[in-house]
Amino acid sequence: MPMHVIITRPSEDAETFAREVARLGATPVLSPVMAIRPRKIAIDLGGVSALAFTSANGVRAFSALSAERDVKVFAVGTATAEAARLAGFQDIEAAQGDVESLAALISASKPTPSALHLAGSERAGDLLGLLSASGVAARREVIYDADEIATLSPEAAAILADREQKSLVVFFSPRSARLFLAQAARAAPALRLDAAEALCLSGAIAAAAEGGGWSAVRIARELTAAAMLREIEDALAERKGRMIAPREAPRGRL
Repeated sequence: MPMHVIITRPSEDAETFAREVARLGATPVLSPVMAIRPRKIAIDLGGVSALAFTSANGVRAFSALSAERDVKVFAVGTATAEAARLAGFQDIEAAQGDVESLAALISASKPTPSALHLAGSERAGDLLGLLSASGVAARREVIYDADEIATLSPEAAAILADREQKSLVVFFSPRSARLFLAQAARAAPALRLDAAEALCLSGAIAAAAEGGGWSAVRIARELTAAAMLREIEDALAERKGRMIAPREAPRGRL
């Protein structure tokens, strides 16, 4: 029986991640918890010497609104930096996957006169507050909405309702974890999560996933999609090993 990996990311990021999951030999199942809705607005770049992106969604939304590609870009992590590169930006620096490291990176560069944070309506962390504390002038422009999707995809619901099916549910943000638990609660009592594992990008996300009644919670060793894929690879290897002989639980597992 295949191992299903339920991917809760919005569409474009989910499809990219799903291809990598399939390459590892698991079965990806798309069940987004939010939909990205770009806003149709004019962006004022006056006095802006650097752009700060905290997601690839922000890069894509900005790229649809503006042809500007010559300004310096600070990206929260490698995936967002790659999205900026694909969009045509050339001067790009990537932080370590969280708002704190992004703020430190921008503060060290001291962009003048100011930086512009291109963000969604829902955000994790306070980038502007951190930059202000470091003496960096910055403002925020909300250029897309991340609207909640109320229900699980039919395929994900069917897998989670069948306790014989072993699955891994992937979370890249605390909000994704909270929205998924809300989706699962709406589907109860038809499904339970005690046969599923949660795979979380960080400890903060694992905390948001608490209360799901998971069989286990895994936390990636780094704040990258590649680290999440390594955890999936570990889970596949463990499952194969259990079919032959018992094996100790890996690091990064709660």
